[in-house]
Amino acid sequence: LMPFFFFSIHSGSRSSKTFKPKKNIPEGSHQYELLKHAEATLGSGNLRMAVMLPEGEDLNEWVAVNTVDFFNQINMLYGTITDFCTEESCPVMSAGPKYEYHWADGTNIKKPIKCSAPKYIDYLMTWVQDQLDDETLFPSKIGVPFPKNFMSVAKTILKRLFRVYAHIYHQHFDPVIQLQEEAHLNTSFKHFIFFVQEFNLIDRRELAPLQELIEKLTSKDR
Repeated sequence: LMPFFFFSIHSGSRSSKTFKPKKNIPEGSHQYELLKHAEATLGSGNLRMAVMLPEGEDLNEWVAVNTVDFFNQINMLYGTITDFCTEESCPVMSAGPKYEYHWADGTNIKKPIKCSAPKYIDYLMTWVQDQLDDETLFPSKIGVPFPKNFMSVAKTILKRLFRVYAHIYHQHFDPVIQLQEEAHLNTSFKHFIFFVQEFNLIDRRELAPLQELIEKLTSKDR
């Protein structure tokens, strides 16, 4: 099994291009064990089962490990198409003609600003990275408790990461096919959707830009 964790890019110069540095879970830690468990169960091919909380595990920790993993996956997927997502090609951050996103993070940028897709995704991934690197939010040491607001932060991260999938599907699906990344994108997104559905992490309205695709990807597994 490698579909989730390795993306082969065919043009040599970009063999391991990610948009942002990969976020590593420390080897030997409990979270690393959980990640290995996730990889092993994904290999079984049953995604509904693979996303379920393993017996005896802490929900916050399971959500944390998977959130880091989805960040890394989207980071790599977007890294493959950055040449196609430019100020000229994507002057606004959109997911089809009906959905446009304006950026605000509540601290540095309080009032939502309209910006290009590459700028928006840069803001978004930098913001996510800052959350993941914050030890008070995403504690990596055993025994350090998760904060009370952890789940609401995780939901915001996942809601925003969804928008990158939505932008890629709506605006850049042709280059994804040219790069033969379609299976990787679909597998990654399907895993993401099953995970957020399992724990009700993203409001249904937020998923509307890819509703048809979600129905198609999940209907076979009901």
